[in-house]
Amino acid sequence: MRIGVAVSDPDGILATPVETVRRERRPSSAAHLRRLTELVDELDVVEVVVGLPRTLADRAGSAAADAIALADQLAARIAPVPVRLCDERFTTVAAQRSLRAAGVRAKAQRSRIDQAAAVGILQNWLDQRRIAQAQVPPGSDEPAGGRDSLYGEGGDV
Repeated sequence: MRIGVAVSDPDGILATPVETVRRERRPSSAAHLRRLTELVDELDVVEVVVGLPRTLADRAGSAAADAIALADQLAARIAPVPVRLCDERFTTVAAQRSLRAAGVRAKAQRSRIDQAAAVGILQNWLDQRRIAQAQVPPGSDEPAGGRDSLYGEGGDV
């Protein structure tokens, strides 16, 4: 299993790929958590966004439970940096199409697809946050639709 990593510019406008972190299937292995923690420190990350895979029927399955567990484990390691969950539906498909359109061969896509999907997840989250912040009523700290309009159903995005 692989975890794509992306980072935004300091102004939170543009997401760019960083690397792909390998995740062992063995529950006892925490190498991926150590590497993600290192990246948070190295890149001076102020907030982490973890993709939450949901079905087309907007249900959470076993993959979503894995993502939530990863987010919880990472949050325990990097506190007080917040860890948010963001709907990641269609990001891998969009990443594959984007790489194909850029002329990247299928074999080469495997090494880049997770990073490209991470860019899509983070960019979507940044765009949604920017839109929500633009809708903040005067004198309020919350977006017009409240916290849920910014963070989505997963709670912490």
